[in-house]
Amino acid sequence: MNVLEEVIEPVSASAEAEACSLDNYLALPDHTMDERIAAARRALGTTTILLGHHYQRDEVIRFADFTGDSYKLSKIASETDAKYIVFCGVHFMAESADVLGHEGQQVILPDLNAGCSMADMAEIGQVEDCWETLLRAGISAADLVPLTYMNSTAAIKAFCGERGGLVCTSSNARAAFDWAFARANKILFLPDQHLGRNTGHAMGIPLTDMVVFDPWQIGGGVSPERLRAARVILWKGHCSVHQRFLPEHVDKVRAKYPGIKVIVHPECRLEVCDKADQLGSTEKLIKIVKDAPAGSSFAIGTEIHLVHRLANEFAPQGKRIVTLDDTGCLCTTMYRISPQHLAWALENLVEGRVVNRIQVRDDVKYWARVALDRMLEIRG
Repeated sequence: MNVLEEVIEPVSASAEAEACSLDNYLALPDHTMDERIAAARRALGTTTILLGHHYQRDEVIRFADFTGDSYKLSKIASETDAKYIVFCGVHFMAESADVLGHEGQQVILPDLNAGCSMADMAEIGQVEDCWETLLRAGISAADLVPLTYMNSTAAIKAFCGERGGLVCTSSNARAAFDWAFARANKILFLPDQHLGRNTGHAMGIPLTDMVVFDPWQIGGGVSPERLRAARVILWKGHCSVHQRFLPEHVDKVRAKYPGIKVIVHPECRLEVCDKADQLGSTEKLIKIVKDAPAGSSFAIGTEIHLVHRLANEFAPQGKRIVTLDDTGCLCTTMYRISPQHLAWALENLVEGRVVNRIQVRDDVKYWARVALDRMLEIRG
């Protein structure tokens, strides 16, 4: 299935000439967009829903109708009657919204350059080559289940769906592993090696039974013997934000704030997760802070915008919330969506022009939806 990951609807030359110039927007200060965004939202009414991922900058997410992680937001949008879904997130999230959306809904990504470094580390051609390498190594396709993290392209989700696998989130990765091992002896986990390793480790799978497949090396950089012996084959990918956290950051923050509780995202490396008090998806990290008694202290290993937002929200309850790494861990691709991009996309919609539409090919959409629907079979 060597397919394009999506088709973005072309804009005709005449429509492009009529469209408001993005460059004119980008030359203006952030705060000058506020009233324009609000006015466009009023004009569009219920025809348009605006989704904001937790890692978006404050200047953008405050306009969102709903905030959350990618799967939650895509599900919410699919259950509305909105014709236009403006997703303030990154590329794979907009794809997921298109896969789950109902007929007639159109998904817009305000900046097409808002990608995800992790998702970009698994290209469909490389994954297909990896699969063939595993088969040539003597691994039976019937004994190998591909699992992909939500943070992957629609093409990778479709790849897994077509080969009997599914999609998982950080909160149900353990359940996805259980589901896969009930059907086969081996898992190919894409594209985040850390989430895969942390999940396997928590299940008691020895690190020696997990190998990392590097798509940039011949044979993945792993001998056929090691591939055959491994129970979990991890793709060499990671989150650029969460991989920055190091074990020494945990030691440093505990020395600085005695008694502080360290909570981190399972996309962090194993050495950090082992030192943390608790792991959790973005939604779980928020819940941990919310449910904690007044006066609690947390050092959180996740994206800096969310950490700062939580710190401000819970300061009135006397809760101290700091980032695990005080040099800051910004998701630069999420940050690309600015108030200017949002105003540009919305005002074009008001004028009847759909810009930056994300549209997944029908054949890719079908198998990606299969993989997502299978996720509903598991608990977690």
